[in-house]
Amino acid sequence: MTDSQGEVARLLPARRGHFLLESGHHGDLWLDLETLCLDPAPVRALARRLGDRLRRHRPEMVCGPLVEGAFVGLMTAEHLALPFTYAEPRRAASEGLFPVAYRLPPALRARVEGRRVAVVNDVVNAGSAVRGTLSDLRACGAHPVVIGTLAVLGSAAQRLAHDEDVALEHLAALANAIWTPEDCPLCARGLPLSAPAAAP
Repeated sequence: MTDSQGEVARLLPARRGHFLLESGHHGDLWLDLETLCLDPAPVRALARRLGDRLRRHRPEMVCGPLVEGAFVGLMTAEHLALPFTYAEPRRAASEGLFPVAYRLPPALRARVEGRRVAVVNDVVNAGSAVRGTLSDLRACGAHPVVIGTLAVLGSAAQRLAHDEDVALEHLAALANAIWTPEDCPLCARGLPLSAPAAAP
């Protein structure tokens, strides 16, 4: 395990169960990301390391999806001395997979037009927040060039970056599996969904 891999893993309290993820997928891993920035110092150090990896993609701006991803994005933007913006989650009209859309605030939409943007998140699992942010950045006329994240879970982030034609930079990669509801082995075994906010 690399230094970065171990440092990131220590910041991500994990629980096992049967969880419904924001993307609509089911998974057996839940990360309590609300605690990520309880102590900002180690996150800031990792954000600097991530920012150094993003430099070669020549971003002109950083965008982070709210909530925790935007905190990491802001720290990264500060390290790179770049402008920062964020995208807010909004429930979309569609059901099924990826039901949450992400939108930049009205006052910031024109600021990204024509800019090369790095999308920075805390952790990418199915990629719901990053996918939504990329879509809205493009709707604003921006040019997303790279996804930066502290950690990727499983292989979905690599597929997302490939499909979206952007680079992917991460400090840690953790094994993980997610399933569509109809293919979920936990559902097949009759296990009820766990409450994400329940105490470990």
